[in-house]
Amino acid sequence: MKKIEAINKPFKLEEVKDALGDMGIEGMTVSEVKGFGRQKGHTEIYRGSEYTVDFLPKIKLEIVLGDNQWEPAVAAIIKAAKTGKIGDGKVFVYSIEQAIRIRTEEKGDQAV
Repeated sequence: MKKIEAINKPFKLEEVKDALGDMGIEGMTVSEVKGFGRQKGHTEIYRGSEYTVDFLPKIKLEIVLGDNQWEPAVAAIIKAAKTGKIGDGKVFVYSIEQAIRIRTEEKGDQAV
């Protein structure tokens, strides 16, 4: 099993969710996060004063999938989230040792 963690622009969430839904992937966790990478924030003017916004709003999407599903899911996330501009985000893939559904105590792929 693999855990996919994707950090992307908030306005791309629906497109990513729809792309994954088209593949039959329904379960996911979404968090509103803030961060920056190479773009290092931007400056804004508020009431005549200029200030730097270091942390930009992002969405973190987390999904755990079986070994045969994660590669197409990553490709779908990249295709749906990509704008071609700085700040599109990142996708991380982690190995998951075990998953257990609490209600039924199913383990492994059945739990996902």
